Amino acid sequence: MMRSLFSGVSGLRVHQTKMDVIGNNISNVNTVGFKASSVTFSDILYQTTQSAAGPNSATGTAGTNAKQIGLGANLASISTAITTPGGSQRTDNPFDLMIEGNGFFVVNNGNGNFFTKAGSFNVDSAGTLCTPTGANVMGWQVDKENPTKCVSDKVSPLRIMSPENLRSEPQATTNVYLHGNIDSMDSSLTSEKGKVVVTSFFDNLGNSYNAEMKIVSNAEADNSASFLVSLTNIYDSSGNSIFVKKTVEEDGTVTYGETNITEVNFGLDGASYSATVNDDGTVTLEGEAVPLTFDTATGKFKGIGDGDDGNKSITLAVQSEGGPFKEISMDFSSITMFNNSGTTTVESTKGTKEDGAGAGKAAGNMSGVSIDTSGKIYGVYDNGDQKLLGQVVIATFANAAGLEAIGNNMFAATQNSGEFNGIGEDITSTGGKFTTGVLEMSNVDLSAQFTEMITTQRGFQANSRIITTSDTLLEELINLKR
Repeated sequence: MMRSLFSGVSGLRVHQTKMDVIGNNISNVNTVGFKASSVTFSDILYQTTQSAAGPNSATGTAGTNAKQIGLGANLASISTAITTPGGSQRTDNPFDLMIEGNGFFVVNNGNGNFFTKAGSFNVDSAGTLCTPTGANVMGWQVDKENPTKCVSDKVSPLRIMSPENLRSEPQATTNVYLHGNIDSMDSSLTSEKGKVVVTSFFDNLGNSYNAEMKIVSNAEADNSASFLVSLTNIYDSSGNSIFVKKTVEEDGTVTYGETNITEVNFGLDGASYSATVNDDGTVTLEGEAVPLTFDTATGKFKGIGDGDDGNKSITLAVQSEGGPFKEISMDFSSITMFNNSGTTTVESTKGTKEDGAGAGKAAGNMSGVSIDTSGKIYGVYDNGDQKLLGQVVIATFANAAGLEAIGNNMFAATQNSGEFNGIGEDITSTGGKFTTGVLEMSNVDLSAQFTEMITTQRGFQANSRIITTSDTLLEELINLKR
């Protein structure tokens, strides 16, 4: 009689535990990255009142089965559906990531590395990518020798918005190409001022300058297919000549003198221009003009000088000892000499005409961050630059269900899950990818949970009836004495 009471108690206990698990699943139905758990039962050991016996030919008796009375139910397992993906929720937050495939984000809360499916990240005051609960997102750092790649090494916090990453270094211009058309009938080509063409460029510090040139007809040439280009001045971003130093005396008198820049190479083979500053602050650059020769039959650019040597570029180099300027190659090969109603339309563009290489750039401030499908994080800057800042990696386990949940959407490695190697993996190596601006939601199936709730409730009620019925039988036994 007492056995049924304790069997009922064990049934109540395991069904209560199952209801606890169901309650936890339902309460986390909208928790990012949550993985639902399920409960299985097993029967407990049995009391054997009679062992099994085989047939006996000597006595002519048949075999008998064992007689056993079970002692109730036991909790066999609480399993987490950790490999079942949850639904996708679009957030459009550039720091929100969803893993498509196996694997977990690696995070560190100061007590070691842990793992999560919740990719809801943000950036703290130190510029480190982190979880809402304050754990650092771990990944690979940029290779110092090759800034276009990340080093597959021990994971470390991703300080994507550290002070050094907030700005992009400037680059000096090294290539410029001119394009457009020179019309020999343009009246400005025969004037003293000529056709003014302005070429902009950057120095090593990101300062912007404008080199002013003029194009005139070559009066000494045998035909009208030759022109002369010469340098007239170079201005800084404020419109002041780099050759002029302005001084204001105490009495308000303004005087002009030379700066430390007095010479510029412009042309072939180091052809030099010397600068003279006049009393009124104007500049006179003295140097040999460079001939530009065109094919009279096609109107296309033939070359520098007489065009026979095939050279189609000239050099601009500001001579400043220890200064920030770099030598610039100016490509004239795209210029034509067609009829254009007497209008010359020559312009210049920084960089090469093939791919824009050598255009240079000013110093840039970070204007945004993007993460690609492989987890590589790029900083976007207002000078058009894009720089690799780090890479988010994943951890995979031989038995992901063996991970131990520790709260805050995090799991810890156990002896049955397999160890984390401390390095992690590129998600593309496992055939997966990251989706940016999307979060993986809970994988709780409410229909399944409510069904489990019904069966659990019925099981709990049935076990409670065992106890009440056994109590009634005991009461009847006690009443025999009356």
